[in-house]
Amino acid sequence: MVATQAIEPGGFGLAFEASHEPMLVLDPSEDRVVDVNPATARLLGYPRDELVGMAVSALHPGQLPTLIVFTQAVQASRRWWTHALTPRHAEGEAMRLEYAGSLLPGPEQRILVTLADLDERRNRGIDSEADAHMRAGLSEWQRMERIFRDIERENQLILRAAGEGIYGVNAEGVTTFVNPAAERMLGWKAADIVGRDMHATVHHTHQDGAHYHHHDCPIYAAFRDGAVHQVDSEVFWRKDGTAFPVEYTSTPIRDRGRLLGAVIIFRDVSQRREADEQLRTALAEVDSLRTRLELENAYLKEEIRAESHHQGIIGRSPAIEATLRQVELVAGTDATVLVIGESGTGKELIARAIHEASRRRERPLIRVNCAAIPRELFESEFFGHAKGAFTGALRDRIGRFELADGGTLFLDEVGEIPLDLQGKLLRVLQERSFERIGDERTRAVDVRLVAATNRDLKDAVRRGQFREDLYFRLNVFPIGAVPLRERPEDIPLIAQHFLKGAARRLNIPEPRLTQGDVRRLTRYDWPGNVRELENVIERAAILSVRGRLRFDLPEVDTPVPDEAVSTPAVSGRPATEGERRARDRADIEAALAACGGKVFGAGGAAELLDLKPTTLASRMKVLGIRRPGR
Repeated sequence: MVATQAIEPGGFGLAFEASHEPMLVLDPSEDRVVDVNPATARLLGYPRDELVGMAVSALHPGQLPTLIVFTQAVQASRRWWTHALTPRHAEGEAMRLEYAGSLLPGPEQRILVTLADLDERRNRGIDSEADAHMRAGLSEWQRMERIFRDIERENQLILRAAGEGIYGVNAEGVTTFVNPAAERMLGWKAADIVGRDMHATVHHTHQDGAHYHHHDCPIYAAFRDGAVHQVDSEVFWRKDGTAFPVEYTSTPIRDRGRLLGAVIIFRDVSQRREADEQLRTALAEVDSLRTRLELENAYLKEEIRAESHHQGIIGRSPAIEATLRQVELVAGTDATVLVIGESGTGKELIARAIHEASRRRERPLIRVNCAAIPRELFESEFFGHAKGAFTGALRDRIGRFELADGGTLFLDEVGEIPLDLQGKLLRVLQERSFERIGDERTRAVDVRLVAATNRDLKDAVRRGQFREDLYFRLNVFPIGAVPLRERPEDIPLIAQHFLKGAARRLNIPEPRLTQGDVRRLTRYDWPGNVRELENVIERAAILSVRGRLRFDLPEVDTPVPDEAVSTPAVSGRPATEGERRARDRADIEAALAACGGKVFGAGGAAELLDLKPTTLASRMKVLGIRRPGR
């Protein structure tokens, strides 16, 4: 390492100090100005002692790569020059200078740079040419006049061809020129606007209608502070009084350091703003749809997990046929339906059947178990909430009403809704609109409502536990879900269906449902209805041994009174021949119905009744029972 010796200002000799040419000495390795002569200090506008020791890169902000290229070229070639470097004047403006560098002798590799003001050189050249032309006589002056006219014409062509609006103002804010693009956008002719106060003509009012004072205008600030001002959030006003959004740049005009005015370049950004707004709206809609689809997907997965065994309404009894006819009648309308029935009677299956037969079947059926929702979460569950509406509301949440928009909302156990919240539900049903918690925006919904209850809502109304107006709103078309004990003829079909499903889920061979099994199932009262039957069948399948089901049911002595069920002995006396034939007929017909009319083979009625096929055929012939379809 060779130690560098500091040189005091003025240590480069009299020629350096007295030269009228601006010169400075740079140390590239230390990024430092070693010394400048007085001419340099005057040119750059800094005190000499401030320039000495300044970082060379600080004098050329944003030009470090160009500076490195220049210094390396000087060190390599011993002499180099460039117009690419533009040092920053003390007042902040960039200067157009020519740098001529020479490598000084010595190990420090310092560079002597001579500066030349390109604008001043150009002016001297023009003055020299003008002087020569004056000497050359009138013809040369005429030639120069043509040159200047050509330059002016080229400038005018550029202004006319520019797509942006361009106009100039002097230091008093008076318009000096306007290009055709500005005329088109502002609706003013150049002849009408040149010479007028431009701010008072096109920039006088904010977008919200508030007055825009001259002193606050960035355009006028350009020729007060000498800085370039860029604005992208204001409006200009046309001659017809309409406003349009603009972005503009106001650049100060200088002449020998004196601010003369500004040139303003602006563009109409209406279409871009509209496109941005459409994009924001589209993105918001996409985000809303994404959220909605995520919620629908989560909800449907939950429903699939909870109801993966659902296969629809099963039964051929008159009661079920009557229910299905009611479903067909009401499904084609948007009428509110109230399904009434005991627990486990299949109220949700009826709601799903209505939805699947309606015009809304392409949209989801959204189920809400009103009995399972905590009281404090009812509003959020039904109507949703906005982010920050309450502690724990970390994001917007779509409620079940909005999720069911265009589809069907099934309110199970509707009688469990708290009395003080029933009025809010009634309002949504009447007005078809609601607000999320914490959000003032009213949202319209198109929802078909199906409600279900196992309570006597009329009695609840009488006791003041249910709003009468809500009851009337829900009870437009009531459908009763018939309990299983009132349709025992459907038990074999339902039991066979559950048995197949249980065998599939348990991955076991399908056990046989015998005639004795059917008799036992039909004798039971089924207080838990279809849900209890499903659980009994699954438990029997688990306990089955070599394909024979083992039912865990209490013994019932008294049979269910129904024509389709066989009549056992009364008061201990043996059954008569007529009673026995009636019982056999009922058993065979039930078995045929459960097997879809199949008599022989695997899954046939003979197997179900644990009879030989020939025996069953003989009994059918004696009893006059025909196979279905014959």
